[in-house]
Amino acid sequence: MKPLGLFFAMTAITLSARAEPTVIPLWPEGVPGAKSGLGEEKRDNGHIANVSEPTLTVYAPAVDKPNGTAVIICPGGGYTNLSTEREGVQYANWLSTLGVTPIVLKYRLQQFGYPAPLQDVLRAVRLVRSRAAELKINPARLGVMGSSAGGHLAASAGTLFDHPAGKTGAALDATSARPDFLILMYPVISMDDPVAHAGSRKALLGLSPTPELLKLMSLENQVTPATPPTLLIHTQEDHAVPVENSILFFQALTRAGVPAEMYLFEHGSHGMGMKAGFGTASEWPRRAEEWLRNRGLLDAIKP
Repeated sequence: MKPLGLFFAMTAITLSARAEPTVIPLWPEGVPGAKSGLGEEKRDNGHIANVSEPTLTVYAPAVDKPNGTAVIICPGGGYTNLSTEREGVQYANWLSTLGVTPIVLKYRLQQFGYPAPLQDVLRAVRLVRSRAAELKINPARLGVMGSSAGGHLAASAGTLFDHPAGKTGAALDATSARPDFLILMYPVISMDDPVAHAGSRKALLGLSPTPELLKLMSLENQVTPATPPTLLIHTQEDHAVPVENSILFFQALTRAGVPAEMYLFEHGSHGMGMKAGFGTASEWPRRAEEWLRNRGLLDAIKP
């Protein structure tokens, strides 16, 4: 087993020769519910805010081992911004080394609120699946990964993939938006106190959401047997999004008979991404790779 330092060094060498990523507009026909006067998108220190034009950034898998699996990555940021470097590009670099095609989603935030982020993630799944041949991926091996509020969005895709609020009347609505698997990193799941992340709830749902909307977006309530297989990763030391969020979702998955694994680590701060120094929690990429491999998602493309 390679030390993580060597792993990251080898990753950097591998990625240095990789082709530049491709940016695809999510709504070329026009963003639903577009708003004027929002100003320019804001970028600062690896974060993006004030998103009005959602996109997909497609990265190439490792040139010597593409396997046809793709993962749409939803960075976190409390629905106020997107941590695109730590929880987007960094994950894409790692997934690429596994032969996976990583795709980072830039989705709408608090300036739009619900249901715009849900529309964006479901449109992303539909769009990628519809262009599977062009992207050289298997449309039946398309997952969604998300961190924190991005984990909430990923879990929304896995539970609300056929919800009317996620459709816009576009022809692509006929394409399945159900992910084939989920990877949820310290996700926001519930909108109910005391485990809710108040900032995410306010940014997504506003100050006074109805009880019905709170229940809908408390995703532990939305799990069904159709929810895709899920990997959950969280820590006891997460004081921003309590570990109970992942536990509630895992329990709901278990009741519904959905295959799931969950790793709960002692150490590790919220938003840790792939940082070293958190003991066994920093080894989560290996656990995730094992999970993907055991599910056949890293198997080579058959000729």
